[in-house]
Amino acid sequence: MEIPQATRKPADYPTRKQGFSVFTVDVEDWFHILDVASTPPMERWASLPSRVEANFYRLLDLFDEKRARTTCFFLGWIADHFPHLVKETARRGHEVACHGYAHQLVNTISRRGFRDDVGRAKKLLEDLTGSTVLGYRAPGFSLTRHIPWFFDELIAAGYAYDSSVFPAARGHGGDTTFPRLPTIWGRDSCRLIEFPVTVTELAGWPVCLFGGGYLRLFPYALIRSQARKLLKAGQPVVYYIHPREIDPVHPRLPMNPYRRFKSYYNLKSAYGKVVRILDEFRVSTFRDVLAGDKVLPWDTTLWNQTSAQAEEARFSFQIRGWIRGKGSHH
Repeated sequence: MEIPQATRKPADYPTRKQGFSVFTVDVEDWFHILDVASTPPMERWASLPSRVEANFYRLLDLFDEKRARTTCFFLGWIADHFPHLVKETARRGHEVACHGYAHQLVNTISRRGFRDDVGRAKKLLEDLTGSTVLGYRAPGFSLTRHIPWFFDELIAAGYAYDSSVFPAARGHGGDTTFPRLPTIWGRDSCRLIEFPVTVTELAGWPVCLFGGGYLRLFPYALIRSQARKLLKAGQPVVYYIHPREIDPVHPRLPMNPYRRFKSYYNLKSAYGKVVRILDEFRVSTFRDVLAGDKVLPWDTTLWNQTSAQAEEARFSFQIRGWIRGKGSHH
């Protein structure tokens, strides 16, 4: 994304003594896999046997058991057809965030189409919960640097943060030139915070071990050791999972062997790895991070910062006040 350097500044999170962990769920169904010819069009979704309700309730119950608060990025279509899932998520103390409405790759739609999609989904979620939706995540992390209007549209729609950046190579999105740390995008009062997907270096290659196929592929011992290394270095770890990934017997879409491996390999391991993550790491929500929740292990003292860093730190405190003042949508 061709953004002037002056508008892209690291947030103050790297000055923390210890990183933080956020656990996220992309709430969608088994037939929402992207960039596959066999994925059914939206007009057929309601006629297909859904698995999202049972799988997502299983995750919510696990979060209750582990006393974990998470950020749940709801697809607007799911919210339309299962509004009780959105309400139950908020009732149990989790953050409801937006995953768009129609699950389209953002690098394949027009600016106007994107604006309509994120606005429609945000309003729906806010009407269901009665609270302001602060965050957005693009389907498939499909943000690329060739969408210069992306952050402008999110800011105009009223989002405070985004978690769509995948700072590594990816089939339908991602870019190695994106920052890997939380970053403030924009100018003056028109700004938001980007929380990128977490990547780590393995044999010199940037790899995301903390969600999707890599979470299922690699042994938990490696995932744990890399998470601890990042946290010790003061960096955040963002985990993500889809409800279908804890359901090894969900229906399959026809696809080529490579995509089938990426989509379905080792599904039986995902739930157990989530359990271990929640046992061994304190996780929170993006809303709590922005609000400066006291349960998070970070130090908010602004020492040894340049004037530019102090300016950005003041912005982060303004965000926290905005969250507290506008938590209710109505």
